[in-house]
Amino acid sequence: MTISRSVVLFSIVFLLGAEAMAQITSGKIVFERKTNLYKKFKDDNVKEWIKETDKSKVDYFELYFNDSMSMFMPQESDLKERMSWATSKNTTYQNFNSKSTLSIKSVWGEQLYVQDSIKKREWKITEGKRVIGGYTCRKAIWEMNDSTRIYVWYTDDIVPSVGPESFCGLPGAILGLATEDGGVIYFAKSVEVAKPTIEQLTPKIGRNKIYATAELKVKLQKDFGKNPWGKAMIKDLFSW
Repeated sequence: MTISRSVVLFSIVFLLGAEAMAQITSGKIVFERKTNLYKKFKDDNVKEWIKETDKSKVDYFELYFNDSMSMFMPQESDLKERMSWATSKNTTYQNFNSKSTLSIKSVWGEQLYVQDSIKKREWKITEGKRVIGGYTCRKAIWEMNDSTRIYVWYTDDIVPSVGPESFCGLPGAILGLATEDGGVIYFAKSVEVAKPTIEQLTPKIGRNKIYATAELKVKLQKDFGKNPWGKAMIKDLFSW
């Protein structure tokens, strides 16, 4: 029996369309983070030690993920970084099956390992929408505290509930994030379908000491809490 040409063409078009509409379950997202240093360091004399031309600092990160694990890390670069001290660059692993997270925080050249449970955030999903990287995203809001809101934009075209830093808990991947004052903004620059290995998504701890969040805060307060720079560093490390 011969299948007609029209049926063959219809089948090809159908399969291509289904593939195009298929949701992403694993991959890599590159994020650009812009930090307004004048808003971060709310010091009356900040303009004396940070020039106007340097007030906006840009950092890049990579997020690797599958349906149960993710790793968010600073993007490697051979370029010499200006004002590297001005922003923190954490690496964060999340395991959604065990509901655990492990962050590697860089404190003036020392790598500190912090383990905790995945933070639960109460999200308010709105009707607001925007397109980021070719994906239609919906706006959601998290009341971080009485005076600060975090705005995010997520897409359900990317199934796993992942995002920059430790952000998650929405029905899809977060491609955009901004603090209420616009002091810190993350936007996805590219999305790539990929299959990261379990080894990539699993932290290599070795013999490093693992801190609980509260334990590390006490240590850093003791070591650096009396210094204005130390206070700013501690606040930045635990801002999320």
